[in-house]
Amino acid sequence: MKPAPFAYRRPGSLADAVAALAGDAGAKVLAGGQSLVPLLSMRLAAPSMLVDINAIPGLDTITADDIGVTVGALARHADVLASDDVRRVQPLVPMALSRVAHATIRNRGTTVGSLVHADAAAEMPVVLTLLGGSLEVVGPSGSRTVPAHELYVGPLECCLHHDEIAVSAFFPALAPGAGVAFDEIARRHGDYALVGAAALVDGDSVKVGYLSVADVPTVVDLSGVPDDRLGDVALEHLDPADDVHATADYRAQLVRVLTARVVRSAREGTR
Repeated sequence: MKPAPFAYRRPGSLADAVAALAGDAGAKVLAGGQSLVPLLSMRLAAPSMLVDINAIPGLDTITADDIGVTVGALARHADVLASDDVRRVQPLVPMALSRVAHATIRNRGTTVGSLVHADAAAEMPVVLTLLGGSLEVVGPSGSRTVPAHELYVGPLECCLHHDEIAVSAFFPALAPGAGVAFDEIARRHGDYALVGAAALVDGDSVKVGYLSVADVPTVVDLSGVPDDRLGDVALEHLDPADDVHATADYRAQLVRVLTARVVRSAREGTR
């Protein structure tokens, strides 16, 4: 199918982009377009205007220091994945990015765009939530920081206002002595995961984030839970559902298997 008709703006500054969004309640931001364009083509989204932010300078930066990793709104998945500094400061980010779709998609898709798209089957939203990261957003009233635990409010829905633009994402650094791990099960490499899990182990603290098992990225605190009970306890906080890809029972079994796997791997990889 072809997209429904829409207007197109390509502002050269952040202020102009915010103004364009504020002037049209049906406008959408276009960055990488790897999630939005297919929705347009299937007419599952029909914005009145696309505001293309690719001409705005300074939004493609990737920085990493002892505090954490900051990824600009136009930084492509592939560039973040290739950064040795990102891998050193917060290895969970490249672990998850390596499982995002295929190289062609990663070459164009943006990490911040994936976060804002708020797909509970995507890898990066659960990583941001598990690590306690945040988004920096700019709107007509100025900038604000949105912590990850407040970001996701429903299926494919985040709390950003329609006239706000996410300009960067922040992933806290991995603490000394902590470990992380990521794994997922998909029918084919590059497909959306049937279930995915990311673990963060720091001393006695054990937290696991899940994708494709709830309407929003969900993190479960499993600190103090015996190893043979990890998956079952996690399922008390999750709600696997049936769909055309898998039954709820199969997803529950994947939760049990992946939870044990990523927690073990995170412990083995502690710094």
